[in-house]
Amino acid sequence: MIYIGLTGWGDHDDLYTAGIKSGEKLKEYAGHFPIVEVDSSFYAIQPIKNSEKWVTDTPGSFQFIIKAYQGMTLHLRGEIPFETREKMFRAFRESLKPYLNHSKLATVLFQFPPWFECKKENVEYLRWCREQMADLPVSLEFRHQSWFTSKYKERTLAFMESENWIHSICDEPQAGAGSVPTVIHPTTGDKTIVRFHGRNIHGWNRPNEGNWREVRYLYNYNEHELLQWVNHLNELKKKTDHIYVLFNNNSGGDAANNAKHLMELLKVDYDDLAPRQLNLF
Repeated sequence: MIYIGLTGWGDHDDLYTAGIKSGEKLKEYAGHFPIVEVDSSFYAIQPIKNSEKWVTDTPGSFQFIIKAYQGMTLHLRGEIPFETREKMFRAFRESLKPYLNHSKLATVLFQFPPWFECKKENVEYLRWCREQMADLPVSLEFRHQSWFTSKYKERTLAFMESENWIHSICDEPQAGAGSVPTVIHPTTGDKTIVRFHGRNIHGWNRPNEGNWREVRYLYNYNEHELLQWVNHLNELKKKTDHIYVLFNNNSGGDAANNAKHLMELLKVDYDDLAPRQLNLF
Protein backbone atom coordinates (compact mmCIF):
# COMPACT_ATOMS: atom_id res chain seq x y z
CA MET A 1 0.00 0.00 0.00
CA ILE A 2 1.20 3.52 -0.79
CA TYR A 3 0.42 6.21 1.79
CA ILE A 4 0.90 9.86 0.82
CA GLY A 5 1.19 12.87 3.12
CA LEU A 6 3.19 15.93 4.15
CA THR A 7 5.93 16.92 6.56
CA GLY A 8 4.05 18.70 9.33
CA TRP A 9 0.48 19.98 9.27
CA GLY A 10 0.76 23.59 10.40
CA ASP A 11 1.80 25.45 7.26
CA HIS A 12 -0.50 24.10 4.55
CA ASP A 13 -3.07 26.90 4.56
CA ASP A 14 -4.91 25.76 1.43
CA LEU A 15 -6.14 22.66 3.29
CA TYR A 16 -7.96 24.48 6.07
CA THR A 17 -11.11 26.47 6.64
CA ALA A 18 -10.59 30.18 7.24
CA GLY A 19 -9.87 31.17 10.82
CA ILE A 20 -9.07 27.68 12.03
CA LYS A 21 -7.15 27.48 15.30
CA SER A 22 -3.70 25.86 15.13
CA GLY A 23 -4.77 23.17 17.60
CA GLU A 24 -7.54 22.03 15.25
CA LYS A 25 -5.49 21.79 12.07
CA LEU A 26 -4.44 18.16 12.44
CA LYS A 27 -8.09 17.07 12.57
CA GLU A 28 -8.72 18.74 9.22
CA TYR A 29 -5.40 17.56 7.79
CA ALA A 30 -6.46 13.98 8.51
CA GLY A 31 -9.41 14.47 6.18
CA HIS A 32 -6.95 14.84 3.29
CA PHE A 33 -4.05 12.47 4.02
CA PRO A 34 -3.52 9.20 5.95
CA ILE A 35 0.01 9.98 7.24
CA VAL A 36 2.07 12.90 8.51
CA GLU A 37 5.63 13.54 9.58
CA VAL A 38 6.04 15.12 13.03
CA ASP A 39 8.84 17.67 12.72
CA SER A 40 8.52 19.27 16.16
CA SER A 41 10.12 16.18 17.71
CA PHE A 42 13.38 17.12 15.98
CA TYR A 43 13.63 20.41 17.89
CA ALA A 44 12.49 19.07 21.27
CA ILE A 45 11.39 15.74 22.67
CA GLN A 46 7.65 16.24 22.82
CA PRO A 47 5.65 15.96 26.05
CA ILE A 48 3.27 13.02 26.28
CA LYS A 49 0.25 15.35 26.33
CA ASN A 50 1.05 16.52 22.78
CA SER A 51 1.28 13.07 21.26
CA GLU A 52 -1.81 11.94 23.19
CA LYS A 53 -3.79 14.79 21.63
CA TRP A 54 -2.45 14.05 18.15
CA VAL A 55 -3.31 10.36 18.22
CA THR A 56 -6.84 11.11 19.44
CA ASP A 57 -7.30 13.85 16.81
CA THR A 58 -6.78 11.35 13.96
CA PRO A 59 -8.65 8.29 12.62
CA GLY A 60 -7.76 4.79 13.75
CA SER A 61 -5.64 3.90 10.73
CA PHE A 62 -3.74 7.20 10.64
CA GLN A 63 0.06 6.83 10.87
CA PHE A 64 2.82 9.11 12.17
CA ILE A 65 6.44 9.34 11.05
CA ILE A 66 8.28 10.83 14.05
CA LYS A 67 11.49 12.68 13.32
CA ALA A 68 14.29 11.77 15.73
CA TYR A 69 15.43 14.48 18.15
CA GLN A 70 18.38 16.54 16.87
CA GLY A 71 20.62 15.43 19.73
CA MET A 72 20.17 11.83 18.62
CA THR A 73 21.24 12.62 15.05
CA LEU A 74 24.31 14.68 16.04
CA HIS A 75 22.93 17.97 14.81
CA LEU A 76 23.82 19.39 18.23
CA ARG A 77 27.58 19.65 17.98
CA GLY A 78 28.01 20.89 21.54
CA GLU A 79 26.63 19.52 24.79
CA ILE A 80 23.28 17.75 24.79
CA PRO A 81 20.66 18.78 27.42
CA PHE A 82 20.80 15.35 29.07
CA GLU A 83 23.26 13.74 31.47
CA THR A 84 24.00 10.96 29.00
CA ARG A 85 23.05 9.95 25.48
CA GLU A 86 21.39 6.85 26.91
CA LYS A 87 19.04 9.04 28.98
CA MET A 88 18.28 11.14 25.90
CA PHE A 89 17.27 8.07 23.92
CA ARG A 90 15.25 6.77 26.87
CA ALA A 91 13.32 10.06 27.10
CA PHE A 92 12.61 9.96 23.38
CA ARG A 93 11.37 6.37 23.56
CA GLU A 94 9.04 7.33 26.41
CA SER A 95 7.56 10.10 24.26
CA LEU A 96 6.50 7.52 21.68
CA LYS A 97 4.19 5.57 23.99
CA PRO A 98 0.90 7.16 22.83
CA TYR A 99 1.69 6.30 19.20
CA LEU A 100 2.56 2.73 20.16
CA ASN A 101 -0.50 2.34 22.38
CA HIS A 102 -2.73 3.34 19.47
CA SER A 103 -0.74 1.42 16.81
CA LYS A 104 -0.02 4.69 15.00
CA LEU A 105 3.77 4.69 14.79
CA ALA A 106 4.91 4.06 11.21
CA THR A 107 8.58 4.75 11.94
CA VAL A 108 11.06 7.01 13.69
CA LEU A 109 13.03 8.90 11.06
CA PHE A 110 16.74 9.44 11.70
CA GLN A 111 17.86 12.14 9.27
CA PHE A 112 21.56 12.77 9.72
CA PRO A 113 23.28 16.09 8.93
CA PRO A 114 25.28 16.86 5.77
CA TRP A 115 28.56 16.49 7.70
CA PHE A 116 27.75 12.91 8.77
CA GLU A 117 30.10 11.13 6.38
CA CYS A 118 30.58 7.48 5.59
CA LYS A 119 33.34 6.51 8.00
CA LYS A 120 33.89 3.87 10.65
CA GLU A 121 32.94 5.87 13.75
CA ASN A 122 29.68 6.95 12.11
CA VAL A 123 28.83 3.38 11.12
CA GLU A 124 29.42 2.38 14.73
CA TYR A 125 27.19 5.21 15.92
CA LEU A 126 24.40 4.02 13.62
CA ARG A 127 24.75 0.53 15.06
CA TRP A 128 24.56 1.97 18.59
CA CYS A 129 21.45 4.01 17.69
CA ARG A 130 19.77 0.90 16.36
CA GLU A 131 20.47 -0.90 19.63
CA GLN A 132 19.07 2.00 21.65
CA MET A 133 15.82 1.92 19.68
CA ALA A 134 15.37 -1.82 20.37
CA ASP A 135 12.58 -3.30 18.25
CA LEU A 136 10.99 0.02 17.24
CA PRO A 137 10.69 0.70 13.50
CA VAL A 138 13.43 3.12 12.50
CA SER A 139 14.24 4.69 9.15
CA LEU A 140 17.48 6.22 7.98
CA GLU A 141 18.10 9.18 5.70
CA PHE A 142 21.58 10.29 4.75
CA ARG A 143 22.48 13.80 3.61
CA HIS A 144 26.12 13.24 2.71
CA GLN A 145 26.85 11.82 -0.72
CA SER A 146 29.68 9.56 0.48
CA TRP A 147 27.26 6.85 1.62
CA PHE A 148 26.17 6.25 -1.97
CA THR A 149 29.39 6.61 -3.92
CA SER A 150 30.28 3.64 -6.12
CA LYS A 151 32.77 2.56 -3.44
CA TYR A 152 30.27 2.40 -0.57
CA LYS A 153 26.74 2.20 -2.03
CA GLU A 154 26.32 -1.58 -1.91
CA ARG A 155 27.92 -1.80 1.52
CA THR A 156 25.67 0.98 2.83
CA LEU A 157 22.54 -0.80 1.62
CA ALA A 158 23.74 -4.17 2.93
CA PHE A 159 24.44 -2.59 6.33
CA MET A 160 20.95 -1.08 6.45
CA GLU A 161 19.43 -4.44 5.58
CA SER A 162 21.43 -6.33 8.22
CA GLU A 163 20.65 -3.75 10.92
CA ASN A 164 16.96 -3.50 9.94
CA TRP A 165 17.04 0.20 9.03
CA ILE A 166 14.13 1.27 6.82
CA HIS A 167 15.47 3.21 3.82
CA SER A 168 14.31 6.81 3.52
CA ILE A 169 14.72 7.44 -0.21
CA CYS A 170 15.21 11.07 -1.21
CA ASP A 171 14.16 13.09 -4.21
CA GLU A 172 16.37 16.19 -4.08
CA PRO A 173 18.72 18.25 -6.27
CA GLN A 174 22.15 16.82 -6.97
CA ALA A 175 24.19 19.66 -5.54
CA GLY A 176 27.48 18.25 -4.34
CA ALA A 177 28.51 16.37 -1.22
CA GLY A 178 25.59 17.71 0.82
CA SER A 179 23.00 15.90 -1.27
CA VAL A 180 22.29 12.24 -1.98
CA PRO A 181 21.14 10.49 -5.15
CA THR A 182 17.76 8.83 -5.46
CA VAL A 183 18.48 5.17 -4.72
CA ILE A 184 15.40 3.05 -5.46
CA HIS A 185 16.28 0.20 -3.15
CA PRO A 186 14.14 -0.89 -0.18
CA THR A 187 16.13 -2.30 2.73
CA THR A 188 13.22 -4.04 4.48
CA GLY A 189 10.31 -5.96 3.01
CA ASP A 190 7.87 -4.26 5.35
CA LYS A 191 8.35 -0.50 4.97
CA THR A 192 10.04 2.12 2.81
CA ILE A 193 10.00 5.93 3.12
CA VAL A 194 10.16 8.36 0.18
CA ARG A 195 10.69 12.05 0.93
CA PHE A 196 10.32 14.78 -1.70
CA HIS A 197 12.57 17.75 -0.93
CA GLY A 198 12.15 19.47 -4.30
CA ARG A 199 14.80 19.98 -6.95
CA ASN A 200 15.84 23.58 -6.36
CA ILE A 201 19.52 23.13 -7.13
CA HIS A 202 20.22 26.88 -6.99
CA GLY A 203 18.84 27.21 -3.46
CA TRP A 204 20.12 23.97 -1.97
CA ASN A 205 23.55 25.07 -0.77
CA ARG A 206 22.79 28.50 0.66
CA PRO A 207 22.52 27.89 4.41
CA ASN A 208 23.84 31.31 5.42
CA GLU A 209 21.73 33.51 3.20
CA GLY A 210 18.71 34.72 5.17
CA ASN A 211 16.05 32.10 5.86
CA TRP A 212 17.66 29.31 3.85
CA ARG A 213 14.79 26.90 4.45
CA GLU A 214 12.46 29.15 2.46
CA VAL A 215 14.86 28.92 -0.48
CA ARG A 216 15.96 25.29 -0.26
CA TYR A 217 12.48 23.77 -0.41
CA LEU A 218 11.00 26.18 -2.95
CA TYR A 219 9.91 23.82 -5.73
CA ASN A 220 6.77 22.70 -7.55
CA TYR A 221 6.94 19.22 -9.12
CA ASN A 222 5.49 19.02 -12.62
CA GLU A 223 3.43 16.15 -13.93
CA HIS A 224 6.30 14.60 -15.86
CA GLU A 225 8.39 14.40 -12.69
CA LEU A 226 5.52 12.91 -10.71
CA LEU A 227 4.84 10.35 -13.44
CA GLN A 228 8.45 9.20 -13.13
CA TRP A 229 7.69 8.53 -9.49
CA VAL A 230 4.55 6.61 -10.35
CA ASN A 231 6.85 4.14 -12.10
CA HIS A 232 9.33 4.10 -9.19
CA LEU A 233 6.60 3.55 -6.61
CA ASN A 234 5.02 0.75 -8.59
CA GLU A 235 8.41 -0.94 -8.72
CA LEU A 236 8.90 -0.46 -4.97
CA LYS A 237 5.48 -2.04 -4.34
CA LYS A 238 6.85 -5.32 -5.66
CA LYS A 239 9.50 -5.40 -2.94
CA THR A 240 8.03 -3.68 0.11
CA ASP A 241 4.56 -3.84 1.66
CA HIS A 242 4.08 -0.30 2.96
CA ILE A 243 5.45 2.83 1.27
CA TYR A 244 5.18 6.18 3.06
CA VAL A 245 5.53 9.16 0.71
CA LEU A 246 6.12 12.59 2.24
CA PHE A 247 6.27 15.95 0.47
CA ASN A 248 8.63 18.46 2.11
CA ASN A 249 8.63 21.12 -0.64
CA ASN A 250 6.40 23.61 1.11
CA SER A 251 8.38 26.86 0.91
CA GLY A 252 5.98 28.05 -1.79
CA GLY A 253 2.95 26.10 -0.57
CA ASP A 254 3.37 23.39 -3.22
CA ALA A 255 3.58 20.26 -1.04
CA ALA A 256 -0.15 19.62 -0.58
CA ASN A 257 -1.00 20.15 -4.25
CA ASN A 258 1.87 17.92 -5.38
CA ALA A 259 0.79 15.21 -2.94
CA LYS A 260 -2.81 15.29 -4.17
CA HIS A 261 -1.66 15.25 -7.78
CA LEU A 262 0.43 12.16 -7.11
CA MET A 263 -2.58 10.51 -5.45
CA GLU A 264 -4.59 11.15 -8.62
CA LEU A 265 -1.85 9.77 -10.86
CA LEU A 266 -1.55 6.65 -8.73
CA LYS A 267 -5.34 6.34 -8.45
CA VAL A 268 -5.09 5.76 -4.71
CA ASP A 269 -8.03 6.33 -2.39
CA TYR A 270 -8.14 6.06 1.40
CA ASP A 271 -11.21 4.73 3.22
CA ASP A 272 -10.53 5.93 6.77
CA LEU A 273 -9.86 9.64 6.44
CA ALA A 274 -11.39 12.08 8.90
CA PRO A 275 -14.67 13.76 7.89
CA ARG A 276 -14.04 16.86 5.79
CA GLN A 277 -15.37 20.29 6.66
CA LEU A 278 -18.13 21.14 4.21
CA ASN A 279 -17.86 24.35 2.20
CA LEU A 280 -21.25 25.97 1.69
CA PHE A 281 -20.22 27.97 -1.38
